[in-house]
Amino acid sequence: MDKNLLKAVYSPEDFRERGHRLIDELANHLEDKIQEKSNNAIDWNIPKKELVFWENFLYNGDTSHFFREILGRTTQVHHPKYIGHQVSPTAPITALSAMVSALLNNGMAIYEMGMAPSAIERVVINKLCDKIGYDSSSGGFLTSGGTLANLTALLSARKAKVSHDIWNKGHKEQLGIMVSEEAHYCIDRAAKIMGLGEKGIIKIPVTQNFKMDTSLLQTYFDKAKKEGITVFAIVGSAPSTATGVYDNLKAIGKFARSNNLWFHVDGAHGGAAIFSEKYARTVQGIEQADSVVIDGHKMMMMPTITTALLLKDDINATATFSQKADYLLTPTDHEDWYNSGKRTFECTKTMMSVHWYILLNTYGEEIFDEFLTRLYDMGHQFGIILQNDPQFELATPPESNIVCFRYTDSHLDTFALNQLNGHIRQSLLEDGEFYIVQTKLRGIHYLRTTIMNPFTTKEHLQQLLEKIKKYSKQI
Repeated sequence: MDKNLLKAVYSPEDFRERGHRLIDELANHLEDKIQEKSNNAIDWNIPKKELVFWENFLYNGDTSHFFREILGRTTQVHHPKYIGHQVSPTAPITALSAMVSALLNNGMAIYEMGMAPSAIERVVINKLCDKIGYDSSSGGFLTSGGTLANLTALLSARKAKVSHDIWNKGHKEQLGIMVSEEAHYCIDRAAKIMGLGEKGIIKIPVTQNFKMDTSLLQTYFDKAKKEGITVFAIVGSAPSTATGVYDNLKAIGKFARSNNLWFHVDGAHGGAAIFSEKYARTVQGIEQADSVVIDGHKMMMMPTITTALLLKDDINATATFSQKADYLLTPTDHEDWYNSGKRTFECTKTMMSVHWYILLNTYGEEIFDEFLTRLYDMGHQFGIILQNDPQFELATPPESNIVCFRYTDSHLDTFALNQLNGHIRQSLLEDGEFYIVQTKLRGIHYLRTTIMNPFTTKEHLQQLLEKIKKYSKQI
């Protein structure tokens, strides 16, 4: 065994050399993609072939080519023709903050294992709460992703609104939450993890344009009550993931107050509209919410995975999890915001607060306004382009940067059109110039774009439509 191996692993000189080389490669990658020196947003490979390549590279590949191979063999989110999933083209400065987090490796469960990132997180949370419109009694924390944050919010809701101590004594009654039928799948997942089952997920139908039909709320609530279901929370989507349409948060908040329900807003994608002067109207009523989730890695230019869970009353953050762990979680008689292990599922988490802070510190909150506003503007413009082209049909006029549409042909029935649009999407994927995704709404197969790149233009979108028309003829 080479006794100098550990010394080589931790060599500052080696790190400096590799790091400088990698930064140059990443900067070249950014330039190449943003300026479209290479044409494709994805160089598609089937899973089996990709697996074979990396199995072989492990033993036969040149280590010095490792990062270069990754850069060339995966999805290019910084390319203007990437208009697929809700993943942000990260601000380059956050790649540097991510490197600091990875090297320092502060777990953050307790303050002494992450002094700076814990205090920085508090600054970030206070800023977000202020933008929502909360007062000084608010609080929250950062956690790893919207799924985990939404689950934690619903656990907080149950703790606050259900008198029985379920955390320590288990279920005694059938509990339920109310949510739009178009809400993100993680809300269903959270409810089932909590033991609510299908019966406890009360799906509210949506209107023609896919908003929660708030005129039905009292009817569904009363029906659940008659069936012995204790409803403790209602969830508003800001917006729904599939369509990008915002629920009426003001109406939901009013209903929640009149029925003593916890009002939660899943703003994982579009909650960042609180920073947009133009689009803040989409989240009117968000200040009424008892809890709000916002992803930094969607509309706020940060690397995966970082999410803020904001609570109107910070006492709910510390009350959700009551657990004894004397070696780590010691009781205090004062507000204990700096020991995050008491407030989250996670004992260990990355120093994700540094991404939020460095963007605010370097560019100010105006960068979030500019980023979101540009992408939402482009979503609206794409909707107009589609409405003016008789060969395409919108699922609903876009309210954000998510646009669902399909290619149409009067000679084809719904089944045939579904197949055609599915084949078009697969052809686009294999071609690789554009990366878009797909969804089904009311049994209709739609092509789905999320305009995530601020360098995507109307010309790019027109090129996409021309390519779709070409494939429709070939298919």
